[in-house]
Amino acid sequence: MCGTVKAAKSHVVLEGKCAGGNICPLSRVQAGSVVCIKQLALAPDLTARLRELGFCEEQQIKLLARESTFICQVCNARLGLSQKLAEQILVQTVSSTLQPA
Repeated sequence: MCGTVKAAKSHVVLEGKCAGGNICPLSRVQAGSVVCIKQLALAPDLTARLRELGFCEEQQIKLLARESTFICQVCNARLGLSQKLAEQILVQTVSSTLQPA
């Protein structure tokens, strides 16, 4: 999935609004949602590190929690992200899998 990097379309968030369709920063997604990563708008070193961890374009992830840290499930592992990082990762909603408590 992350072995070959495709030239990603550039999505822009203007004045806090989504770029189009249902592409938004990960920081705006509800916990329990499954999303597809569309763009990592981070510094090259951070982008490379996230890709090494399986967190790359077209990868589906599940946002498990969004409190002080954003906890994502990716490749059967959990990864914690700061609010700042979550704001720079653009995703598209695939489905919502919230289970009743």
